[in-house]
Amino acid sequence: MEDTELCYRSATELANDIASKRISPLEVIDTFLARIERLNARLNAYCTLTAEVAREEARKDEAAIMRGHLLGSMHGVPVSIKDVILTKGVRTTRGSKLYENFVPNEDAPLIERLKNVGAIILGKTNTPEFGWKGVTDNRVFGPTRNPWNLERTPGGSSGGASAQVAAGLGPVAIGTDGGGSIRIPAAFSGCYGFKPSFGRIPLYPPSALETLSHAGPLTNTVRDAALVMDVLAGSDDRDRNSLPGSEPDYLAALDGDPVGLWRGKRLAWSPDLGYAPIEPEVRQIAETAARRFSDLGCEVEQVNPGWPDPHETWNYFFYDPLIASIADRFDEVRDLLDPGLVAAAERRGQVKVVDYLKAQFARNEYWDQVRAFFERYDLLLTPTMPLGAFEILRDAPDQIAGRPVQGLGWSPFTFPFNLTGQPAASLPCGFTTDGLPVGLQIVGRRHADYAVLRASAAFEAIAPWRGRRPEL
Repeated sequence: MEDTELCYRSATELANDIASKRISPLEVIDTFLARIERLNARLNAYCTLTAEVAREEARKDEAAIMRGHLLGSMHGVPVSIKDVILTKGVRTTRGSKLYENFVPNEDAPLIERLKNVGAIILGKTNTPEFGWKGVTDNRVFGPTRNPWNLERTPGGSSGGASAQVAAGLGPVAIGTDGGGSIRIPAAFSGCYGFKPSFGRIPLYPPSALETLSHAGPLTNTVRDAALVMDVLAGSDDRDRNSLPGSEPDYLAALDGDPVGLWRGKRLAWSPDLGYAPIEPEVRQIAETAARRFSDLGCEVEQVNPGWPDPHETWNYFFYDPLIASIADRFDEVRDLLDPGLVAAAERRGQVKVVDYLKAQFARNEYWDQVRAFFERYDLLLTPTMPLGAFEILRDAPDQIAGRPVQGLGWSPFTFPFNLTGQPAASLPCGFTTDGLPVGLQIVGRRHADYAVLRASAAFEAIAPWRGRRPEL
């Protein structure tokens, strides 16, 4: 039987209720599965559902609770996994016809960690092929729809994840982000998306986007994201880029007065980074939200950072390694690939090594400018996206605020911080006049994951967003 209120309870609330025996893991799983059964056909958020395995795990978790044995901080809590992350015994298609029937024989490190603390995987969420674009549709499962308007995209590439969380089909989704793939869908779908520092959550096997790729949570609350970080963060030798965990833990870092922590801090607000197009309504909503940090005692200063647009530099580290990963069989498989990916491969197939190396130099120069900027400011605030969610089955809008855009130039605020590896989050901050969510992005200094989470929690405390839900 479906219980809508239970389906919108936070993961931390569910974990406490399960640990206190106020609700059983099996009751939780059955409730979410009932809602998924009712809504997923319309949303296409989950592409593979593991209902029976989830029920069996819930029974084991329930038995453990009755014996007084708590597996960990997420005992009995349902989660979903983006369909690019390896799950042992569960199909992992990467949204591609090339992997339509691929079943891994091992778990990614983050899956192992979730299982070790008793989390229950409900299934895999939809993604574009290889996560190559910022919307969610593919030739295996079709498009995912935005819960706020079924004719709009939820964003991508973690679009199934964001649609699932926003629609109450699970309290926690795990996504990945190589150019905004957690933050874009969080903004378009109206949930919280956290991209940790590069390497904070280990990734294995290595992605083709190795130097850009991050894993992180999409949730309805900041505390839930911190709960997940406590489970997933920390080094793993399978990922040579992985960072050590941090002390104290992330959830504990949010305890106390979240507002008081920010008194006297210096925050930069940039509505366009000095070059990005943005729809006036979205700018106004995001700016109003950014100014709310003044209520916390922060100094909020509007700035033009003076950085160059790093879009072309990012292209070298995103598209070119991805295309190289399929180059040896491109002619053989091109008819199975997303047409947009084929077009990108044909555009960039003749990139020279010297150009790639020049892009590395440009990346280093860009970081020097960003680093110097963050010596003056504790955080940078921007809109997450320059527009609301656009129509499904489109790879990108043609223009923003009357200016044409190309590539991922329609998401100008997200990919720069994949180049730098900084922690960044998108949090819900309002709605357009046609009822579409708008996100505010918070960017922290290098490795300052705590600061981004704490600032997010402080904003959530003065401008809570959980009260409004999509009408499904």
